[in-house]
Amino acid sequence: MAELVEKATRVPVPGGKVIDEYIGRVNTGDEAVSIAHMVAPAGWTEPFQTPEFDEYTLVLRGRITVETPGGVLTVGAGQAVVTRAGERIRYATAPDEGAEYIAVCRPAFGPELARRDPE
Repeated sequence: MAELVEKATRVPVPGGKVIDEYIGRVNTGDEAVSIAHMVAPAGWTEPFQTPEFDEYTLVLRGRITVETPGGVLTVGAGQAVVTRAGERIRYATAPDEGAEYIAVCRPAFGPELARRDPE
């Protein structure tokens, strides 16, 4: 049966980024997948992490960079990037431009599952 998700839950994270989770562990109790709307300010970065989930990121506005052991990817509006569970990564925005994007995580995002390095 179809289910309306009336609103998101804001998930606190370091660095000034806003995560509004619509579907996932926090908002709907779904452990299989999470879908969130993100807004990151210019110059934002987060600690390296080695998540326990695959993440599919679609950039709607601005651009993000994804630092991996294999190099740095720049992902602009209208582009997407896939990172895999167990891969050490770090997301950031340019010093002069923030970003708005949708993130889908499988299994669902959980702060403890992100496995962020200590700051």
